[in-house]
Amino acid sequence: MSQRTDYKIHGLDCSEEVAILQREVGRRDGVGNLSFDVVNGRMSVEFDPEVVTSDVIVSAVNATGMKAVPWAQRNAVTPESFWSRHGRLILTALSGGFLATGFVTHGFIHGSMMDALTGGHEPSHAYPLISILLYVASVATGAWFVAPKAIQSARRLQPDMNLLMVIAVIGALLIGEWFEAATVAFLFAVSLLLEHWSVERARNAIGALLDLSPTQARYVCPHDGDIMEKPVEDVPVGVTVLVRPGEKIPLDGLVTKGESTVNQAAITGESMPVPKSPGDEVFAGTINEDGAMEFRSTKTANDTTLARIIHMVQEAQSRRAPAQQWVDGFARWYTPAMMLLAVALAVLPPVLGLGAWSLWGYRGLVILVIACPCALVISTPVSIVSALTSAARHGVLVKGGVYMEAAGRLRVLAMDKTGTLTHGQPEVQQVVPLNGHTPEELLARAAALEAHSEHPLARAVLRKAEGQSVSIEPAQSYRAIRGKGGEGEIDGRLFWIGSHRMMHDRGQETPQVHDRAVALEDDGHTVVAIGNDQHVCGLISIADRVRDDAPEAVRLLRAAGIRRVVMLTGDNEGTAKAVTAATGVDEYRAQLLPEDKVKAVEALVAEHGHVAMVGDGINDAPALAAANIGIAMGGMGTDAAIETADIALMSDDLLKVSWLIRHSRRTLRNIKTNIAFALGLKFLFIVLAAVGLASLWMAIAADTGATLLVVFNALRLLRD
Repeated sequence: MSQRTDYKIHGLDCSEEVAILQREVGRRDGVGNLSFDVVNGRMSVEFDPEVVTSDVIVSAVNATGMKAVPWAQRNAVTPESFWSRHGRLILTALSGGFLATGFVTHGFIHGSMMDALTGGHEPSHAYPLISILLYVASVATGAWFVAPKAIQSARRLQPDMNLLMVIAVIGALLIGEWFEAATVAFLFAVSLLLEHWSVERARNAIGALLDLSPTQARYVCPHDGDIMEKPVEDVPVGVTVLVRPGEKIPLDGLVTKGESTVNQAAITGESMPVPKSPGDEVFAGTINEDGAMEFRSTKTANDTTLARIIHMVQEAQSRRAPAQQWVDGFARWYTPAMMLLAVALAVLPPVLGLGAWSLWGYRGLVILVIACPCALVISTPVSIVSALTSAARHGVLVKGGVYMEAAGRLRVLAMDKTGTLTHGQPEVQQVVPLNGHTPEELLARAAALEAHSEHPLARAVLRKAEGQSVSIEPAQSYRAIRGKGGEGEIDGRLFWIGSHRMMHDRGQETPQVHDRAVALEDDGHTVVAIGNDQHVCGLISIADRVRDDAPEAVRLLRAAGIRRVVMLTGDNEGTAKAVTAATGVDEYRAQLLPEDKVKAVEALVAEHGHVAMVGDGINDAPALAAANIGIAMGGMGTDAAIETADIALMSDDLLKVSWLIRHSRRTLRNIKTNIAFALGLKFLFIVLAAVGLASLWMAIAADTGATLLVVFNALRLLRD
């Protein structure tokens, strides 16, 4: 029986460390699957406790120079020392200081800074002893964190960038290039520091989500009514929580008392505050603005919507994008290939009599330095982490880099109608009085009859009456007529309400009334008729209202490069046609059962290749699964939406879909730019090194500059 354990890994900053851990831990007997979250420094291990123990896994990690702690104990261990937190920065600064001092000393003694730059290539310009010692000190401090990893790499016969750099530095020292050896060590230390900083920056961006939720909550004790304040983890479900104006809401719940507006931007990305009154949902991490409220907690602190978002963003790091997988695979053979190229360049020309060993040996060292895959390896994960975090800030929860990248390749979008293009709630569209009745009178009669019903159409009539300030007096002696409607007495007179069929069955449908009802039905409306013992008093048409932003959302989808927008619905042909005309979608498929929606999505995938399905996350779950990407609308109200879909929109904002597609394409362009720049620069310097136009310090400066540029380029995605 295998078990799964998570570990906090100190020193886990990039895919190089991931590769080391996969070799050292993943190949041990009894160890199954490994997964990594570089941003949070977490390694998850499935292992057989009868074959290998957790202590053995910890020891294997520690042997690599990194440090492992079981995840549950990460906060219980002794806090990191000052040296652990700042040692890398201190040693890098010392390396730079020794390098600069050695350079200035050399120039001062020889009276020429150019002489210090060119080094001891001529006997009269030999390095002063003091400069040599300062350069050696620079090498020692710059390579302090690199050398142990290089030794481990050599022992495993698995060359990595750490080994490349150490070999280059040692080679430069052996041929007397003290200044360049120190420059390589210092700039590589700067490169690793930048890499560490970039991961910390992404880690802090996700950490900002953790800071959204308050740690304490005030609630009414159910036993004695006293007001208590405890950590949110200790607040039970079902108690009444108190929130003052300006405070963060500590848990998910339902408002029971008070009215206010709540800023939900941190969760849903909505720019405007949302009004809240009794019966409305509130969410942990949002901000109560202008009124005191009480709400009943509905979830524990570990199960709130915010907690789920944080968990999914953290877990998303393990679902690597195809571009990231390609880079990792490329780096595995790239490093050994570059080492072979460097050796060949250093050995073959002298053997063939094309030059001195020292000349070609130096050029081989330049190849080793520029071959460092640091900029290439770090470019993709930082871009993906930045893109995922930015999306979460906008209320778009993407479950991994693979889905972030796939969203940018979409060409066709299939959409459910109810709850996606429409509000998902029937509303009165038209009130049509007949035979001398007024709209107010007709609405009052309908509301009096529908006051006895819980049917969605009845609720729509009552909402319309309340909105028109119509006085509602429930009808007397009400009797429901199964499958048709109902009847009751109003002011001592019998009135009835029901469907088109009921009107027809009572023999009161005149040709004029029939034509009017059919016209409304052709527009996609459901017709409710109201009458008495003499005639039809009027008609009320009810339909699920199209979202106000649906036409704009469809337009923006086309502008974002979506070729076709297809609506899939179980409603009738007339309703589907009306919604299609109102929203501007390209085509519709009506009267579909859930299995029919799956077949429709599968056909679109077969025809177009890259298809997303947008639905409510529950009823459309099979169709969501059949698409390349499943996007759940309204994740705030549906726990299952976060679990079932690949992407969850944490508000009912359909405009977020086009934003996501544009964001994904910006991310793809960012990744491709980073990869092309890193590889192009390396190819250029390999050519320059081969013809003797590149030096060691130029190569490492270019590589470090490339790392810095790709990191800053990737972090720009945080501002989207």
